[in-house]
Amino acid sequence: MGYQALYRVWRPQKFVDLVGQKMITQTLQNAIMTQQTSHAYLFTGPRGTGKTSAAKIFAKAINCHNQKDGEPCNECATCRAITEGRLNDVIEIDAASNNSVDEIRDIRDKVKYAPTQADYKVYIIDEVHMLSTGAFNALLKTLEEPPSNVVFILATTEPHKIPATIISRTQRFDFKRITNDDIIARMQYILAEKNFKYEEKALRVVAKASAGGMRDALSILDQVLSFGNDVVTLENALLVTGSVKHEQLNLYLKLVFEGETAQALQALQEIMSEGKDANRLVEDVIDYCRNLLLYQASPSIVEQNSLLDIDDDFKGLASKTTVQSLYEAIDILNEQQQNMRFSTHSDIYLEVLTVKLSQLVNKVQTNKQDNEELSDASQEEITKLKLQIKELKQAVNNLQKGTVKRVETAKEKKVPVRKKSNTTVDLKKVYPILAEATRSDLVKLKDIWPDLMNMLSITQRAIMNVSKPVAASAKGVIVSFDYDFLYEKADGNDSLKDSLTQGLERLIGQDYKLVFMPKEKWPEIREKYLTEHRENSEKESKPDVEEKKETTEDPQITAAKQFFGEGFSQIVKIKED
Repeated sequence: MGYQALYRVWRPQKFVDLVGQKMITQTLQNAIMTQQTSHAYLFTGPRGTGKTSAAKIFAKAINCHNQKDGEPCNECATCRAITEGRLNDVIEIDAASNNSVDEIRDIRDKVKYAPTQADYKVYIIDEVHMLSTGAFNALLKTLEEPPSNVVFILATTEPHKIPATIISRTQRFDFKRITNDDIIARMQYILAEKNFKYEEKALRVVAKASAGGMRDALSILDQVLSFGNDVVTLENALLVTGSVKHEQLNLYLKLVFEGETAQALQALQEIMSEGKDANRLVEDVIDYCRNLLLYQASPSIVEQNSLLDIDDDFKGLASKTTVQSLYEAIDILNEQQQNMRFSTHSDIYLEVLTVKLSQLVNKVQTNKQDNEELSDASQEEITKLKLQIKELKQAVNNLQKGTVKRVETAKEKKVPVRKKSNTTVDLKKVYPILAEATRSDLVKLKDIWPDLMNMLSITQRAIMNVSKPVAASAKGVIVSFDYDFLYEKADGNDSLKDSLTQGLERLIGQDYKLVFMPKEKWPEIREKYLTEHRENSEKESKPDVEEKKETTEDPQITAAKQFFGEGFSQIVKIKED
């Protein structure tokens, strides 16, 4: 017989040979031993994880008369026939090429016939997600109530494409990706059985390239053996898989994170000149950055991983890179990997990627310096705000306790007290607005105030955030500010006033005069205006009152004055006994 590939020669023949699927194999063995097998199974998972192999082992186990602990003997006529694929009662169907309704109807018609040689007739439908909708519908009834001596095993890599009505009628087993350690252990066993020499680092490269699939790992190992004359070396494994050496990755990333763009591009050219695959290179760089990130988080855990080369160069690079730069580098690498997937100019993407990563370091350092400068500049403002908050808390406590000696208490506790505002407000601008102010005008201004704020820029809104209209007439509005420094900023900001005026004109339809003042000044100015207005009103109304008094004088007194004359004006009141 001619040469057979390793993955065919070493296909699992017992449940114990299935690598990395302990839970599934144990469950199936227990079901066989207790004779509690189901009529339909669904095996899902990535390629090369043992789905079809498990289905064939299960078919042998339920038909084997010499099975022990749920394992087939692989020696009886039935087991050998199933292994060689010549037992008519075990039917393996490739749904990718037999996906029509007629082929499934043919199964439905033949399923009622009893098995000819075995105890159970087993249908193994591989890549079942490729069946058409009509084929699934034709299979549905048969799958729900098959004869007692028929078992269906459906295998797929894409379970989301299978109708829920099919899944609900099966027992589902999800095959997981095989770990690199398990793959390496299996390859070591095979190489030892064949007396082949190997380097452990080479097996790490093969396991990593297999992406969790044992079939892929054995196929790559077969290539490496053929390339190296039955010797597995690291150099050969790197050449076959297109992976990059650990030293080359370290040098490339070291130059990148040092911002040496020209040298990093030269290192990239040296890697690509060896015929390395561009997509594989990006995957290796992402994996290396991930290892650096994990090493910074927990060195002890990473050092225990036998698949990683933790040498002095790796540790040195880990100490020089920052977590933030690694985060951003991985994001950039993932983005470029997506762009390269369907591109024929992968070299260009790699060069652009190298430049981006090199500039990333300068960007991170610049951001760090900016943050430090911003922190220093804002420290003084933060201190001031803390003092103001402390002062406000003290004032609230005093008010709740009914304390009026706020200044004295603050002095005793050595808390800085805000000084009374020394700002002056031009009363000539305030009084005309107050003279014509009405409540309806103020309500109208308050209603449109949020819309007016939205018309301002972000900086202008920040200044006006603690302001509100306190009085308004048909031609002007008085705006108070909670803090003096914001009032001063607003009062000296002509651009802000213009924006407010234009906004009011747009919202109300007329020009408004604006007057700003600190909040603490408003009660004082309002009281002063009311007092002056009251005094002026009394002065103007006094002659009218006297005249009114004269007109309402007693008629008898008026007659007496006329009788005795205006000069005789003394009135004598006589008290009766």
